[in-house]
Order: sequence, then C-alpha cells, then structure tokens
Amino acid sequence: MHSTLTSLAASSRTNLGASAELASDMSQKPATLVESTDLLKGHKTVGILHNGSLYRLQATKLGKLILTK
Repeated sequence: MHSTLTSLAASSRTNLGASAELASDMSQKPATLVESTDLLKGHKTVGILHNGSLYRLQATKLGKLILTK
C-alpha cells in the first residue's frame, strides 16, 4: 500500500511539474489569437501559403476545421 501511495505522489509531482513548465513557457510566448471567421471571411475554404507550400483550411458542416496540404 505504501509503495502505491509513493508512486501516486511521485506521479502527481511529475504531472504538476510538467503543467508548471507548460504554463511558464506559455507566459513567456503569448500566442496570437485569430478567429476562424476572420480567416474564412464568409467562405468555406481559404488558401494559406506557408514556406512556399499551399495549404487549404476548410470549415466542415459540423463546424470543425480541416487543414490539408
């Protein structure tokens, strides 16, 4: 029983450490937020040029987004 509790405690500390590290990383590099409606501008599909390649961002009937190359 003691070894199980010790394992759970160690696992919790590891998960908390990873969460704290992620939160710290996110606070240093805030992500730019862009609304999908601003990208699509009323269309179902928009082309995105990235590093010389053309990608397609498409909104589905269920409101999901699909990005394809």
